[in-house]
Amino acid sequence: MAYNLLVGQSGGPTAVINSSLAGVFESARAFGAPHVYGMQYGIEGLLEGRIVDLNDQLGDKMAIELLKRTPSSFLGSCRHKLPDFAVNDKPYKTLFELFKQYSIGAVLYIGGNDSMDTIAKLAAYGAAVNSEIRFIGVPKTIDNDLMGTDHTPGYGSAAKYIATILKEVICDSGVYDLRSVTVAEIMGRHTGWLAGAASLAAGSDSAGPDIILLPERTFDEEVFLKRVAALTADKKNVIIAASEGVKNKDGVFLCDLVSTAGQLDAFGHKAILSGTSRYLADLIRVRLGCKTRAIEFSTLQRCASHLASRTDITEAYQVGGAAVEAAFAGQTGKMCGIVRLSDTPYRTETTTVDVAAVANQEKCVPADWITPDGMHVNEKFETYARPLIQAELTPIYINGVPQHIHLQG
Repeated sequence: MAYNLLVGQSGGPTAVINSSLAGVFESARAFGAPHVYGMQYGIEGLLEGRIVDLNDQLGDKMAIELLKRTPSSFLGSCRHKLPDFAVNDKPYKTLFELFKQYSIGAVLYIGGNDSMDTIAKLAAYGAAVNSEIRFIGVPKTIDNDLMGTDHTPGYGSAAKYIATILKEVICDSGVYDLRSVTVAEIMGRHTGWLAGAASLAAGSDSAGPDIILLPERTFDEEVFLKRVAALTADKKNVIIAASEGVKNKDGVFLCDLVSTAGQLDAFGHKAILSGTSRYLADLIRVRLGCKTRAIEFSTLQRCASHLASRTDITEAYQVGGAAVEAAFAGQTGKMCGIVRLSDTPYRTETTTVDVAAVANQEKCVPADWITPDGMHVNEKFETYARPLIQAELTPIYINGVPQHIHLQG
């Protein structure tokens, strides 16, 4: 007997999160699901009974093509932490009553570490009450810090944006005949995958960044200033890419030295990190007497669908489809992941992993991918990341700007 499927999106959006939604929708319909329902504003909205029928929203091929090219979360998002059901099972009873009301046989959640926590808890509760509903996680995060997958959909497009924009910043920095240091601040709370992507700006026409600071290495002010001084003595324009999550030897975020943004989200993570580039630019200006400027790439890194990687879009769609296939095959408590088969030619396949082993874990940049001085990445990082930013999917332009699709009603 065919059953309906429910899907939600959670956490920070990406340029390709909707491509995963497209993969879920089309695969579920192909497997015979009468209805594919969407949670409005993730699990938080679902607890309020906010459900939309995607059959009414995505009725033709053009809608799907626009969905693949639309950034942010089509269904809306949230950062809501479910309690331990052994302590408080009220939300679970509400949710499972909704699943029964809508004849839901599978629940898919597109998100990162915290979203996998949600799937793990729902699957555990389902097992405890002998439910036949399948719960599957679909990976998403520009941070690329999910365990159980070679890389995470969303990362490749953010990496492509960072490399592209930094190349353009490098061109701009050389306009005037004077010595200067430009510090670009890149997202990444605890891991340096995004900052490392700045290295991809290097090529035959660009030297790329001179320094890359990652959270995986403790920031040493004196060593850093000595390195910058040596660089400015040798070249006019120095480019530094710094992760927003860099900390000093006392474990303090550099951004907190110029900002009081201490707000935490529902999962206990700092909700706002901003100011690292300003701190570093001011430090260099005061200590070295050099002209500096600070640039924050900010949320542009996760919403620039016009610079999305086609590889990323394709893989995001594939993991969405693979999650549906896993659910219809009877799997539950799993997350779909990507396995890399080879670098050259670049080939991958999808797999499933235990979601409990993924939830609330973080994958850092391997130590041997970082240069010995801790201020750059090496060729191993490029071998890994370069294939993820390949190719483009041209936006559908209307009246000179990209056309997007939005939830109706």
